[in-house]
Amino acid sequence: MKTRITELFGIQHPIIQGGMHFVGLAELAAAVSNAGALGIITGLTQKTPELLAREIARCRAMTDKPFGVNLTFLPTVTSPDYPGYIQAIVEGGVKIVETAGNNPQKWMPLLHEHGIKVIHKCTSVRHALKAEAIGCDAVSVDGFECGGHPGEDDVPNFILLPRAAEELKIPFVASGGMADGRSLVAALALGADGMNMGTRFMATQEAPIHEHVKQAIVAASELDTRLVMRPLRNTERVLNNAAVERLLQKEKELGSAIRFEDIIEQVAGVYPRIMQNGDLDAGAWSCGMVAGLIRDVPTVKVLVERMMAEAEGLIRQRLAGMLN
Repeated sequence: MKTRITELFGIQHPIIQGGMHFVGLAELAAAVSNAGALGIITGLTQKTPELLAREIARCRAMTDKPFGVNLTFLPTVTSPDYPGYIQAIVEGGVKIVETAGNNPQKWMPLLHEHGIKVIHKCTSVRHALKAEAIGCDAVSVDGFECGGHPGEDDVPNFILLPRAAEELKIPFVASGGMADGRSLVAALALGADGMNMGTRFMATQEAPIHEHVKQAIVAASELDTRLVMRPLRNTERVLNNAAVERLLQKEKELGSAIRFEDIIEQVAGVYPRIMQNGDLDAGAWSCGMVAGLIRDVPTVKVLVERMMAEAEGLIRQRLAGMLN
């Protein structure tokens, strides 16, 4: 399948694995890239630029296909060593960066100077247009369904994607609610050039996370996610659990007076305990509504091949068959 995204990134299939904290390690990124899609290492999961350099080298040893690195620009008091991380990306020969969080404008000249293509994650058309204006090569448009941070506009992909298609000139991929060949065909029909998947890639054999997490995603329905941190305007979609229930109760009790410090034990530093140790109730962890469409834990290769076969069947047979 040839789209503007496969051409831009030199990949076989228009599928990108999104950056995910303590999930996007070399094992998963390499497996995704080897399957003909685009694997992504999550930069800030590596605590230092040196560790990121090591992770890039590990991935390079497992695949000769293109892969990228996710860099999330956080609004924090003590900023991570972004110049160091970018240096590790440049020296590691990585040519694709997925940016997220704050506006990446400050870092664009440095990235482009080294021939690095940038795809920025956006939750609204206005943010996507801003990304286009500052020189991003592509954007990932995140609908309200997505796991993680869906923004504050609550616009689902059935509206957001065609709106993005009306406004953008650069290629974009659909993110949020993407799980299979049907998702890909729908995204293409709505104007996207491919899709970005997070939660679906968590439920694969190569995802370097605890089996408890994978089985929780398989067991979940589309009704099992919750939105937390809405009063702080830092909304996150997470899988419901005991910690999430406690967090929501606190939000209800404290209302607009709530501060980040009131919920810190449910959200800060919990990912290693959840993803590595399988302690599912240790805190709130990102998961998309798409969990309702995930029913197995295949290898990445089997998943990608199945999706592409389903997409081709839909286009060639079901849709073409409806035309006179």
